[in-house]
Amino acid sequence: MLRTTSRSLASLSVTIPRIARRSHTSLGSGSDEVQERQLTAESKSGGQGQLRRPRSLQALYLKPLKREAEFGIPSCDLQFRSFSLQPLEFFVDFALRAAYYLGLPAYGPVPLPRITERWTVPRSHFIFKKSQENFERVTLRRLIQIKDGHPETVQLWLAYLRKHQYYGVGMKANIWEFTQAGVGRSMEVPEDQLKGLDTAWAQLGQTKSMGTADKVEELLNSRRFKEAAGLRQPLTPSK
Repeated sequence: MLRTTSRSLASLSVTIPRIARRSHTSLGSGSDEVQERQLTAESKSGGQGQLRRPRSLQALYLKPLKREAEFGIPSCDLQFRSFSLQPLEFFVDFALRAAYYLGLPAYGPVPLPRITERWTVPRSHFIFKKSQENFERVTLRRLIQIKDGHPETVQLWLAYLRKHQYYGVGMKANIWEFTQAGVGRSMEVPEDQLKGLDTAWAQLGQTKSMGTADKVEELLNSRRFKEAAGLRQPLTPSK
């Protein structure tokens, strides 16, 4: 047989609003969290839109751009050397970016074999000279090759790197220039230009003669010589 429940309608009316309130508060808290997330996302996106980094600054966080060579003829091999890795990689990255903005097709950096040098020297003098001490120095190297580069542009690139050279990094460049056949004839100076250089060569060294005695006397009595020597009366030549 079924039992009759003794719960009244008043109790039901009290419990139902509580459940409704709980569900309403739970739904409200979830929607608030979603709205807060949306606001934070919009604020972040809006802040990034307003304070966007310039392309030149944003490019520092990306790999350096490179140009492609049309013919593939090497024009310069630039070798970097350093005893520490961090300044070497920093300056190599700087050189690649400078080559791109100058329109030079750069390839690399190519890691070259390390140069290891060791020295064994006495630790001290006098009674400790029998004990020895070893020193080791490792040189790191990188190579950048320029292809299809104009000689003047390559010289400009090297001069720019020398001007902004990073401390602790050395450079060594091998440059190739291609000219027409018979360049030796074009380098020969005509005889007319050689004769015109005689007056300029005559001013060099101590081969120029002082001249006659009259010119020497005129030089000594000149105004500049008097002011330099502090003389007021002209010098009389000795007879």
